[in-house]
Amino acid sequence: MKFKKGDRVEGIWRSELIQGVVAHISEITNELNIKPDFTSQGTILFNQNQVSKVELVKVPKFVADAIDTFKDEGDGLAVAIDYEVYTEALIKELSLDIKMRAWLWETSNQELFARAWIDGYEVEQEPLYYVQFPIFRLNTLGTAVEGDYKYLWADPATGESGIFQSLEYPATLIKSGWKTKFTEEQIKNMDKRYWAFAVPVEE
Repeated sequence: MKFKKGDRVEGIWRSELIQGVVAHISEITNELNIKPDFTSQGTILFNQNQVSKVELVKVPKFVADAIDTFKDEGDGLAVAIDYEVYTEALIKELSLDIKMRAWLWETSNQELFARAWIDGYEVEQEPLYYVQFPIFRLNTLGTAVEGDYKYLWADPATGESGIFQSLEYPATLIKSGWKTKFTEEQIKNMDKRYWAFAVPVEE
């Protein structure tokens, strides 16, 4: 297994399971210096085949934001896991999502939150959506009404956005590097009214 500095790993040291962070890698000797958690011990030397990576839990982005905010404020886990705090946070004007209250109400999420706090986490891939606006027009013979869609697009380089002026899926926009798939937050930041026209992207 290939390791890099900063990876969270675990291994057995003096008959105890030790978790920590890779502080140094020696390619010549195939050894790792691990800085263990919850101890004043310096680094511990392991052979690379004596440790394994700690599998990080996956959490929604708003949970990751909450963890980062609490740690930046200098708060501990006991404060962060108290779902009542999220109402108080609005008064303090901290950037915490009120969805955390409902999320933490689930007992299994409390354990997940604690694991993410202690071991670190990966952010879940947020669902992506197209914003498609229905349009109607007469067919070329003028005998019937046809329905189709136009799509919202955005240019990440400039922040410019607009509606693609074509009745077909905007493949040309993707080739240009412009976005047609957005998260809920991105859509609402452009215009909250757009959310009513969002449809999930089916991979």
